Order: sequence, then structure tokens, then C-alpha cells
Amino acid sequence: MSVADNVVTIKGAKGSLNLALVNGVSVEQDKSTVTVKLADGAAHLMPQAGSTRALLANMVTGVSKGYEKKLELVGVGYRAAVAGKALNLTLGFSHPVSYPMPEGITIETPTQTEILIKGTDRQKVGQVAAEIRSYRPPEPYKGKGVRYSGEKIEIKEAKKK
Repeated sequence: MSVADNVVTIKGAKGSLNLALVNGVSVEQDKSTVTVKLADGAAHLMPQAGSTRALLANMVTGVSKGYEKKLELVGVGYRAAVAGKALNLTLGFSHPVSYPMPEGITIETPTQTEILIKGTDRQKVGQVAAEIRSYRPPEPYKGKGVRYSGEKIEIKEAKKK
């Protein structure tokens, strides 16, 4: 880890990540511990210090272990395939959906109905998963759509005559 010009850089086995610090919040490193400190009289920045600590912890986990999210496609004819730098989705529209892979993210499809998103940046992995899910979120009557692995969809009862 290194700190220069209010930017913290963390390097690990899976890559490196940068975090810009807010004025009034500083980071100090002592051997194997990292301390987030506030400037004198900056008590109003206490939430920023907590957020900085959490972001640094997520960055350390990201460059050492990495993050992954798993999506499932539920529905007849719904499938996914990776082709080059794009994820091709067939989601029941009249056209296929092509999602370009962002930098630093890898997308795998172990089966046609599973999507595995991996990366070092926790926020970016979650954002990519949310964008893919937004193409066809699960609908409440049959549960068809793109859902997170383990996501519980409450199925509504159909209209009665």
C-alpha cells in the first residue's frame, strides 16, 4: 500500500486499486495495520472516515481474493453466452442483447442459464450485475427474468374472475 497526493494505492495478487481521499481524512500505515484519521476539528467528517475505512477493507479483499456475483436466467429460451469482449443475452425480446464487458471485469457462463461476474472492485462487480439484471428483472407472476443467485422472488397470485 502507498499513499501519495491524497490517493491510496493498494496492490495485490489480482491487480491494483486506487482511492482518492477526502480533504480532512488521512491514512497512515504502521507495518501491517492501516489507520484512518481525521484532521483536528473535522468531526463532521466522521462518516467519511468510516466509509474510507470500509472502502479500503473492500479494496484489500478485492486485490487478494477478488469478488464475484452469480446471476441466473429463468425462463423458456433465456440464455447467455460470452463472445469475445461481449456478453450476448437472449431474453425473449425480438432482438438479442449484447453487453460489452467493462475494463477489469471478467464474465463467464458455466451453463447457458448462469452468468458469473468476477473482478477486484466490489462496486464495479455489483454495478455490472445490476445492469445485466436490469435488462429483464424477475417479474412477480411467473418469476421469469434475470435474478441474483439465491434471490427469493415472491410470486403473486393471478387475478381471479
